[in-house]
Amino acid sequence: MKKLEVLAIPMYFATMGAEYLHHRSRARVVGELPGDYERRDTLTSLTMGTASLVVPLVAPTLLAPITPGKGRYGKALVAGAVGAAAATTIADVVVRRAEADLAAEPSEAVDPTAHHNRRRRVRLARKVSRVGGVAAVAAGGVAITTAWGHATRSGALWRRRVVPDLGTGVLAWGVALVGWDALYYWNHRFWHESRFMWANHVMHHSSERYNLSTALRQSVTDPFLFLVPYSSLSLVGVRPEMVTASRSLNLLYQYWVHTDAIDRLGPFEEVANTPSHHRAHHGVNPQYIDRNHGGILIIWDRLFGTFEREDETVVYGLTKNINTFNPLRVATHEYADMFRDVADSRTWRDRLSFVLRGPGWAYERHRLDAGADGAPAAVTAAPEVAIA
Repeated sequence: MKKLEVLAIPMYFATMGAEYLHHRSRARVVGELPGDYERRDTLTSLTMGTASLVVPLVAPTLLAPITPGKGRYGKALVAGAVGAAAATTIADVVVRRAEADLAAEPSEAVDPTAHHNRRRRVRLARKVSRVGGVAAVAAGGVAITTAWGHATRSGALWRRRVVPDLGTGVLAWGVALVGWDALYYWNHRFWHESRFMWANHVMHHSSERYNLSTALRQSVTDPFLFLVPYSSLSLVGVRPEMVTASRSLNLLYQYWVHTDAIDRLGPFEEVANTPSHHRAHHGVNPQYIDRNHGGILIIWDRLFGTFEREDETVVYGLTKNINTFNPLRVATHEYADMFRDVADSRTWRDRLSFVLRGPGWAYERHRLDAGADGAPAAVTAAPEVAIA
């Protein structure tokens, strides 16, 4: 069967067309709003939406050979990651010792040859640590995420289920749909709270517009995520095909909430994710950041303290907008920034912090490293600050 979201493509274009006409008419009365369509922005969203459908078709074939536990080159990938990590660690030690020797040199009696050699060792070791650190993190990340995806595939967990087959009745669909939505809440929350997860999700938030085309601006790097597996529903008797169908239904539901043409929906707002709640989720206003992660239901946010009502006018986009409509740049800019931070780091604590901690921590770390007045600050290890 084709995925439901592919079958829904005519509906996507019909509703976007209707919204465009509505917004064009509205603009003649109230002027331009962030929900209005902009040609380049819309084309970027449509391009990324298309890519998000194509990539899952080719990614399994491309990644299978290097997937640990599955592909013939999986062990080589792991060995490469370990080797790069070892080389980086040795280079870090060389840098620290050489810099300590340079700092201890008596200014009145410096041996020019020894001084030159120490500085040369520092430069060479730093090059090794820059390349090795990025290689270790990248190769290790691919190895871990692909191995996790292979180990938690729905068919494998279905064979290990601890609850008998629930069948296809009301109970089974209830467990599938509600369970999928609960897992989506936590995965969506992690997308915002861990930088390597955010690097995948940031593309969806990159538009400074908010309309139905924004819903199609989906990520293309899902194979490199470390998710709470939706396939775990198969452990409790949900058939794999129902897990897949629940994904499609959840995704289709979330399409219509990407609009500013619909205001509040009364009592429905108390239970379900709505355009109002999701507008707040896409806001960069301080009170809206990392709020309203629910897919179909908003009760998860209410239960776990991440709910925020739409109050003041929402400002869309990123806290630091990238000012481009290039889909490739939209899809990769946070990965590029993250790996640049890894390359510039001098300790494994810093490298892993720039990858695993929240994007807010990375931004604050940059500010601290620059110093309040713009001068370099003496910060060499990850600061203990409570930033998501």
